[in-house]
Amino acid sequence: MTVAIVILNWNGFAHLRTYLPSVVQHSSGARIIVADNGSTDNSREALTPFPAVEWLSLDRNYGFTGGYNRALAQVEADVYVLLNSDVRVTAGWLQAPLSRLRHHGEVAAVQPKILADARPTQFEYAGACGGYLDALGYPYCRGRIFDQVEQDHGQYDDARPIDWASGACCFVRASSWHELGGFDESFFAHMEEIDLCWRMRRAGHEVWVEPGSTVHHLGGGTLAYASPNKTYLNFRNSLASLVRNETGLTRWLKLLARLALDGLAGFKFLVAGEPVHTWAILRAHGAFYGRLSAVLQHRHVPQIQGRAKTCGPVKSILWQYYMRARKTFIELTREK
Repeated sequence: MTVAIVILNWNGFAHLRTYLPSVVQHSSGARIIVADNGSTDNSREALTPFPAVEWLSLDRNYGFTGGYNRALAQVEADVYVLLNSDVRVTAGWLQAPLSRLRHHGEVAAVQPKILADARPTQFEYAGACGGYLDALGYPYCRGRIFDQVEQDHGQYDDARPIDWASGACCFVRASSWHELGGFDESFFAHMEEIDLCWRMRRAGHEVWVEPGSTVHHLGGGTLAYASPNKTYLNFRNSLASLVRNETGLTRWLKLLARLALDGLAGFKFLVAGEPVHTWAILRAHGAFYGRLSAVLQHRHVPQIQGRAKTCGPVKSILWQYYMRARKTFIELTREK
């Protein structure tokens, strides 16, 4: 099984200098490729100490989605490892995910346990120990629900199927990637991995987390978690994923529910004195409805198996978190 670790870079010299050495040290047998999204800094100089690391240059910044689509179209491998430039890997990190893909042909994507680089005993916001969706398409993780991030005490060290794998570090079977057309480039960035994994599951594949593999993610390197632009992209792209991957009347009923609940989220931001996020949600809905017909036409899931059943334990993460005060994933699993 051939493996290509592909790090998408845009003006990330500092990240490459800091984090690339761990990737080189702990990735024996895998190709390591830095796919550059039209950087204008001296990023390539970070590769000087590592002559075996390949440089793949794109002519401009195509965003996270377009950058990876164009880069992986030029890479031959059985497994792609999509790795953020601000991820520190650990010894043996390749073994468990690759074993899962090697021995289970139904599995299309795997993520490791993702801990915070600055706080090594705490889960990292972007993916933690595996991602889930509730019935309305709101995402949460084992180890992180909304802004509540847990300490890692080994409580989630079992491998299991999940709804989505984090794009910060994601092992993807190349045949599945190409079968489904990679990322939706209209997303540009954020939530694209959730959409891809949703399409994988609708096409009959599985997505897993393998906590036997651990990486440490700095996070917030492109957009800070509190950025209004990130709020805009998350809300807009989440709506697109919901409409694309649900079917029939269910799709429209859930969209109506999202309209109301996203409105409540906007009101909450307004009351909290953060109107920029309220405006971001309004802009997200406006942009989404403005291209609704294009979203519906761009479903491109071959051999659809019907609706994909979620792996998560609850139907409404909003209800459990805000009304029942269930702040951790273990508390969610105790609630029946």
